This record gives sequence, C-alpha cells and structure tokens, in this order.
Amino acid sequence: MADKQELLLPGNVYHIYNHANGDDNLFRCEDNYRYFLEKYTLHVYPVVETFAYCLMPNHFHLMVKVRKEEELQMLPGFETLDRLLLPKAVSKKFSNLFNGYTQAYNKMYDRKGSLFMDSFKRKVIENQKYFTQLITYIHYNPIHHGLVKDIHQWQYSSIHAYLLDKSTRINTQVALSWFGDKNGFLQFHQSVNVKDISLAFDY
Repeated sequence: MADKQELLLPGNVYHIYNHANGDDNLFRCEDNYRYFLEKYTLHVYPVVETFAYCLMPNHFHLMVKVRKEEELQMLPGFETLDRLLLPKAVSKKFSNLFNGYTQAYNKMYDRKGSLFMDSFKRKVIENQKYFTQLITYIHYNPIHHGLVKDIHQWQYSSIHAYLLDKSTRINTQVALSWFGDKNGFLQFHQSVNVKDISLAFDY
C-alpha cells in the first residue's frame, strides 16, 4: 500500500483514518475486529501512544502520538535509523498492519484485491481544543453513523478504557489531563453536540 501523504513525525499527534474500498466492509464479525486490534498491538502500538480509537464496519478512526526519536531508536530494526528515516519507518508499521489484515481478511472471505482505500489519511493535531474535540468525535462516531444511541453501547471503541480503573494500552492518563480529570472527561462527552463536533472533523 503506497504511502503518498506526509510522513508521521516523532512527537506529533495525529488523527489517522481510512475507509474500505467501494461498498466493502472492513469488519464483518467480532473476530475481524479482534484480529485487527491484535495486529495493531503487534505492528503499531510499539511506535505510537494511542489516545483513542473506534472501529466501524466500513472505516476506522485513531488518535495517536508518534513516540519520540529516542524511544523509536530503541525498537528492533530502528536502532540505526536517523531522524530522516524514522517517519518512513513509522508509516511502514501502519502499512504492515493494513496489508497483513487485508491478507487474512481476503483468505477468510475468499476475496482478492485491496481492502482499504489507497494511502491511509492523517491530520496533525496541534492544540488542546482539537485534542479534546477529536477524542470525543471518535467516541461519538457510532452515534453519528446511527449504529447506537449511546457511546457505551459500541464495543469496538476506546471509550471503555476510560471507565476502567486499571492500565490498558490506551494512554488514558495523558488524555484525561486534557479534560482536567475523569469527571471533566465524562462531562465533556455528555455535553457535546454530535452534529457540531462531526462538522468540525468533516475534512
């Protein structure tokens, strides 16, 4: 999968998203969602901090921060890479996820060809207002698309990690600090206008 967009720079926060090709679905059953997250943990989790995700039947949203140069250079295969090569190596990890998932999906459903749209989309997030709005937008995506009436009803979202009192692979500690604390996080989510926040991310 060719990556023709801007590279993912160490230390930057990004909204990463993509859609299935045509009328295909990315996820047809629970095993598909689970397998995608397993491959995400294998390929992508080592190179980013994850603040939010939502997997929808035909698309997904991620909010991540690329790890710092010194953290990346401690990873296997990254030790000799300089700052010019690190962003390309990070993008390659995402491509490995999408390509590996596509191969397994095609085998499972006896299909051929690409599954995701070419070159995953990404937008750098540079201020705290966008941080809080994007996390909320991602969690509200299932409501925006009419799949559920309450964000807690959608199983394939990071919202559940924010309600647990234990560590997960979602960096809830940093993300909650943007809202002040967990109460601020919950109040912001409860007060948001779904239509308005969806328009803010209509790229």
